Amino acid sequence: MKFYLAPMEGITNYIYRNAYARFFGEMDKYFTPFIMPGQKRIFRTRELQDVLPEHNEGINIVPQILTKKPEEFIKTARELQKMGYEEVNLNAGCPSKTVVSKGKGSGVLRDPDELDHFLEEIFTSLDMKISVKTRIGLYDPEEFEEIMEVYNRYPLYELIIHPRVQQEFYNGSVHMDSFRMGFERSRNPVCYNGDIVRQEDFRKLTEQFPGLDAVMIGRGVLRNPALVPMIRCGEALDKRRFRAMHDQIYEAYKEYLSGEKNILFKMKDFWTNPVQLFTDYEKYAKKIRKVQRLRDYNKIIDSMFAEQDIRHELC
Repeated sequence: MKFYLAPMEGITNYIYRNAYARFFGEMDKYFTPFIMPGQKRIFRTRELQDVLPEHNEGINIVPQILTKKPEEFIKTARELQKMGYEEVNLNAGCPSKTVVSKGKGSGVLRDPDELDHFLEEIFTSLDMKISVKTRIGLYDPEEFEEIMEVYNRYPLYELIIHPRVQQEFYNGSVHMDSFRMGFERSRNPVCYNGDIVRQEDFRKLTEQFPGLDAVMIGRGVLRNPALVPMIRCGEALDKRRFRAMHDQIYEAYKEYLSGEKNILFKMKDFWTNPVQLFTDYEKYAKKIRKVQRLRDYNKIIDSMFAEQDIRHELC
């Protein structure tokens, strides 16, 4: 089984990826948060920093591109190819209303004919691996039938399916019947994405789809960075290793960012998911949300790691 780290905007940047790879590095691929090219520029400073090869040494990175214009995708992909990247990924899955209203992310699924034109343009123009991360539609899972017909016309390097429609965001159950249809009908390799947060979730998925050989995980890894090592070899989350990963991320942000407020903003984002793994986590989650000074943040984190245990039943 191949495991991929899902792109999570604002969190899974190169600082997070390098720390994760060092202490829990069981990922076969790391997908970057999306690059959103514009008319006047390809990369914003943050996006360029995230994909620079020197910031991603020793780990397999796939840059993700978010656009509705094939010419922007092509131009961005060519710049990434110059950096040495062999694969790029089209974001056809972001459910954000702001993104979708502009016809980007899962908004590209609104018109299958337009999607067909987009894919025809980029596959005609580019000589590199192109994968797609997709939702199954905007409003109704039945939309996926026509969308799959479009995908099957092109030699996708991989089709990563998150079996929800855009309007569901991340709520409710995934549509496993739609994933099954896509998995069985796809002419291209398929990867599953969605709601793998515990070992039991992975076990159920592989029992349903024994032929599946790739899984993308996002929030499950953010909550428990040892999730993939646990699946692969039964390795439990070690509190000391998790602390070491946290410390590397924290120190990197202190070097990269200026101002306590900006550093704390990033660390509060970091703790959104994993704080619940600790006993008595509600008290610490509240303190982390409210903290305003780094010295107070340090005391909170020291106390949580020293006084609380890992809730292994959530793993």
